[in-house]
Amino acid sequence: MSTPEPIPPDPVHQELAALAQQLDRLLDTVRRLTEENRSLRQSQEQLSGERAGLLARNEQARSRVEAMIQRLKSLESNG
Repeated sequence: MSTPEPIPPDPVHQELAALAQQLDRLLDTVRRLTEENRSLRQSQEQLSGERAGLLARNEQARSRVEAMIQRLKSLESNG
């Protein structure tokens, strides 16, 4: 009994296997980018909140400085 010769790989099956691998890589990339996008959106939201807080504090400080300047001008004109 002789050993059967190996059947050459079918080009269609090879192409399907290559496409399946490519699809798996693309799905991994989509998952990674989706997670990265979620993380970046969360960071952006946090930074936007911090920025709003800093802008509010800056406005309060500006108002206090303006009030002090007005008081000094008032004292200067009365004195």
